[in-house]
Amino acid sequence: MLTVSTVNVNGLRAAARKGFSEWFEATSADVVACQEVRADPGVLSDALREPPGWHTVHAACATKGRNGVCIYSRIEPESVRVGFGEAEFEDSGRYVEMWLPGVVVGSLYLPSGEVDTPRQEEKERFMDTFLPYLATLRDKASSEGKEVLVVGDWNIAHAEIDLKNWKGNRKNAGFLPEERAWLSRVFDELGYVDVQRHLDPEGPGPYTWWSYRGKAFDNDAGWRIDYHVATPGLARRCTSMVVERAESYDKRWSDHAPVTATYELG
Repeated sequence: MLTVSTVNVNGLRAAARKGFSEWFEATSADVVACQEVRADPGVLSDALREPPGWHTVHAACATKGRNGVCIYSRIEPESVRVGFGEAEFEDSGRYVEMWLPGVVVGSLYLPSGEVDTPRQEEKERFMDTFLPYLATLRDKASSEGKEVLVVGDWNIAHAEIDLKNWKGNRKNAGFLPEERAWLSRVFDELGYVDVQRHLDPEGPGPYTWWSYRGKAFDNDAGWRIDYHVATPGLARRCTSMVVERAESYDKRWSDHAPVTATYELG
């Protein structure tokens, strides 16, 4: 069995002060993937940089205080990779992966974008180059007898059932037709599986991100943008999937919730 959690921590050091550390100590996950770490490993405490009993890989952003992804694994990796070979994004802190026995786990923080700004253009360039990498990764892993699991903040709600206020967000980044079509290509052309939707095709939600503004969390007016995206063989072996939503607004340590799934390997 392999249990994997993914969470956008919205600043790892801040999250640690608010409750991430307690959550991490209590988790039964074998692998924890984090996004939006926003800290170079050198400024992290030992407990966050290399916690005892865990193997870690960090991919920081060259711009201080931005982005950043990491993976913690109780299982010793066979190898690790930072970035996906595209020069523009190699130092952006947006992708890192671990090759483990039987499975490759990637932690992804896809750009959020903003309509009619350079941020949206950056998102489009990222998607254009990451798509063929996903195909290459799938084929390379398969040739070595491994499945692939790319978890993280994909920053796209795929369908209307993936966000509460879909009608009001049709022209906003994260729910644009072209973004949703790109994610469809990941599933339909490349053959990857949205594990949550494999288990629960009807929805709505479960949502994984809620704005800090207004009553979004209290009203469960959220978005499902944090995914487990797996090759079909692994997706079929998922036995459970849970969004670890905080009990109340004041107990949140991020605007995202951890998404935890258990897979049968072998």
